[in-house]
Amino acid sequence: MMLTKRDIAVAVTAAGLSLAAVAVAQASKPAILGPAVYTWEGMKHGPTDVGAYAQLTRAPTATLDELEMHVTTLRPGTNSHAPHTHPNEELVIIKQGTVEVLNGGEWKRVGPGGVVFNASNSPHALRNVGDEAAVYHVINWKVGKGK
Repeated sequence: MMLTKRDIAVAVTAAGLSLAAVAVAQASKPAILGPAVYTWEGMKHGPTDVGAYAQLTRAPTATLDELEMHVTTLRPGTNSHAPHTHPNEELVIIKQGTVEVLNGGEWKRVGPGGVVFNASNSPHALRNVGDEAAVYHVINWKVGKGK
């Protein structure tokens, strides 16, 4: 069987389109998060309606579809958001202040050093019930079934 110029042109075109598709697919994927350190001084806290917010990262890792971490500051008497649910799980680590969290169907008071685990699809919320700003770290992660 003899290859014609047309056969070669079709093969080269197909190979080129395949390589271009792979390049586009790889370019659209966010980079895998590697080792990282986030210092308090290096965090860029921007204002919100209820306090401040610093996004640390939102990226895939070697084992997670997405790792999202941020720090929220809530003024006294404010809520982070209305009770809600989402499929991903999250940790909330209280750095400063006194908050109440909706967790497991109950409002619970938590202070500095406290850790809250919000389970998948479990209603949760957080409000600052103290006299000072509440500061807390949030760590969310998603894996295949958590989308």
